[in-house]
Amino acid sequence: MTTSFRQADVASESLEPGLLAPPSAQPLSGDIRVRSQVFFAPEREGILSGIWESDPGTARWEFTDRGEVIHVISGSMTVAEDDEPEVRLSAGDTAYFPIGWTGTWTVHEPLRKVFVVYPPR
Repeated sequence: MTTSFRQADVASESLEPGLLAPPSAQPLSGDIRVRSQVFFAPEREGILSGIWESDPGTARWEFTDRGEVIHVISGSMTVAEDDEPEVRLSAGDTAYFPIGWTGTWTVHEPLRKVFVVYPPR
């Protein structure tokens, strides 16, 4: 096994542009611009990690075949699991979305997060 180390400045790392779209999420408020950079994605393990940024908007997320852990670097959003109360997340907050989580994310201001996506065991 090879181990490597790369330091990332999560607050200012440059990110690649795109649009939020399935299978990750279904935008509910029109096009939502996102930017991301994946730093860790070994093919065998099905785990990936990186930085993700989103413009404001609302989207439906369904973690049917993967889960995600996030740490918010800047911005804020509200997450609402189906049939559960909303939770507001902002800079410094960490959240866990287990496999099977479904609900909405509403990004209130440009949001930047560190993420780790993981597969089922």
